[in-house]
Amino acid sequence: MTLPLSWLISFSLALFAIGVFGVVARRNLIFMLISIEIMLNAVALLFVAGATMHPGSDGQIIYLLILAMAAAEIAIGLALVITMFRRWHSLDIDILSKMRG
Repeated sequence: MTLPLSWLISFSLALFAIGVFGVVARRNLIFMLISIEIMLNAVALLFVAGATMHPGSDGQIIYLLILAMAAAEIAIGLALVITMFRRWHSLDIDILSKMRG
């Protein structure tokens, strides 16, 4: 059984909207990183769904690139979270403006 492309696009759009809402509405850095991860997964799903329409492996290759970029983003983001929590004992995003030099 295959899903129609419109369902996959709608699901990807819903995931992306949830991610955008999470980035805009939350002030906690961990929730913002999770929301960015949801948005990256929505875009990856969209590329894989588009690859089912066209022959070739372009969508799967871009999916792997998105996964690698998401892993790098999480590694850097968690390093920032650890540094921020050790220094200020809080994960409020407004404190990031104090991280200079």
